[in-house]
Amino acid sequence: MHLSLLLPAAALLPQAFAQLDTLAKAKGWKYFGSATDNGELSDAPYVEILSKNTEFGQITPSNSQKWDATEPDHGTFTFEKGDVITAFAAKNKQMLRFTGGSWTNETLTAVMKNHIKEVMTHYKGQCYAWDVVNEAFEEDGRYRDSIFHKIIGPEYIPIAFAEAALHDDQAKLYYNDYNIENAGGKSTAALNVVKDLKARGIKIDGVGMQAHFIVGSTPDLKAQTANLEAFVKEGVEVAYTELDIRHSSLPPSAAALTKQSDDYVNTINACLAVEQCVGVTIWDYTDKYSWVPSTFPGAGDALLYDKDLKPKAAYHAVVAALGGSSGSVAAKEVRAGAPEETPLPSLPSPIPTTLSSSTRPAATPTPAPGTDGGAVGTVAFWGQCGGTGFTGSTKCAEGSTCVVQNPYYSQCM
Repeated sequence: MHLSLLLPAAALLPQAFAQLDTLAKAKGWKYFGSATDNGELSDAPYVEILSKNTEFGQITPSNSQKWDATEPDHGTFTFEKGDVITAFAAKNKQMLRFTGGSWTNETLTAVMKNHIKEVMTHYKGQCYAWDVVNEAFEEDGRYRDSIFHKIIGPEYIPIAFAEAALHDDQAKLYYNDYNIENAGGKSTAALNVVKDLKARGIKIDGVGMQAHFIVGSTPDLKAQTANLEAFVKEGVEVAYTELDIRHSSLPPSAAALTKQSDDYVNTINACLAVEQCVGVTIWDYTDKYSWVPSTFPGAGDALLYDKDLKPKAAYHAVVAALGGSSGSVAAKEVRAGAPEETPLPSLPSPIPTTLSSSTRPAATPTPAPGTDGGAVGTVAFWGQCGGTGFTGSTKCAEGSTCVVQNPYYSQCM
C-alpha cells in the first residue's frame, strides 16, 4: 500500500474528539492546552491533531524557551527553536504559554536580569503567560539549593518578577511548581511568595500547578479546590500547567484505567469550581511523547491519547466533565453565584460548583449497550450511546455496536 493513500489520523477523527478547548471555553476557561516540542512537529499525524484549535487552544513549548535553549552560552542568545513553536501556535490561532524554567542557571543578578530582558523582549506580545520562576522550593518548603539562592538569597524571586514586569506589560507573570496542588509545606511556601510580592507591589498574576500526578495518589476534589481557593484569595489566578496522571505499572488494569479517569475528572472539576482557574494544559497530549517512561521506568500511559494517537478512557471522562457529548458542545456553565442556566437536554448534568465530602458526584447508571435508554432514534457510527448522565438513544446504526469506554462514555463503533 502506498503511504500517500493513507488518510492522516486526524481525518479519521470524529468531531467528538476535537472539542476539548471548545468545551473548556464554554465553561468559562481561557483554554485547554497541550505541551509540545520541536521533535514532535516532524510527526505529521501528531501535528494534524495538535493543530486543531478546537481541541487544543493553547500551546506550551516543553523546553525550547528554557535557559539552555535560548542562552546556551553566556551572552549568546538563539531563538530558532522557540520561534518554530511560536509560529506554529500563531498559524493555528492558539494561545501561547511559556515555561521559562528556573532563572537559576547562572551566578549573578545582572546575568539573570539580562536573560529575562532578552528572552521576554524577543517574544513580547506573543504569549499569554510566562512562568517567571519555576520550582524554587523543596517539598518541606525550604528554598532549593540553587546558585541564585546561594549568591543572592530569597531576593532573587522578587528581582526576577520585577525585571519580568519591565519587558512585557501584557503577559501574565506566574510562579510555577509541582506538588503544590495540595496543602502542605511546599504549597505554603508558594503562597508566601504571592503574599510577599503583593505586599511589595511587585507584579505577579498567577500560580501554576504542574500536576504531575500518580493514579490513585491524586489529591481529591475537595483538597484540590480548597488549595486553588487559597491562592485565589491572595489575588492571583491559577491554572494546571503540566497535567498528566501516570500509572505506576504497565499495562494498567481495568480498575486502574477507571481510577485514572476519576483522577482526571477530579482535577477538571476543581478548576471548574474555582472561577479564577483559567485553564488546563496537559504535558503533551499523547503517551507517544510523554516524559514519564524515561524518568520513571515501568510507569507511564499518563495522557489522554495513547501511543497510536487514539483517545483513551480518560479523554472521554474529561469530555464528559466539561459537558460534552458526541459532536456537541455544552452551553456555557454559570459559575457559582451567577443565575442558573438550563443545560442542553442531550448533555450530561452540569458539574456542581458546590462540594461535598465525597470526591465526585454519585454516578447515574449507564444504560446497558444495545438497550433503549428512553430516547427514540438510531445513533450514528462514532456517536455517543451511553455514559453517566446520558439520556439519548443507545441503539447503534447497523454495523456498529455500543462499546463502553468508561463510566462516562459509551460509543457506537
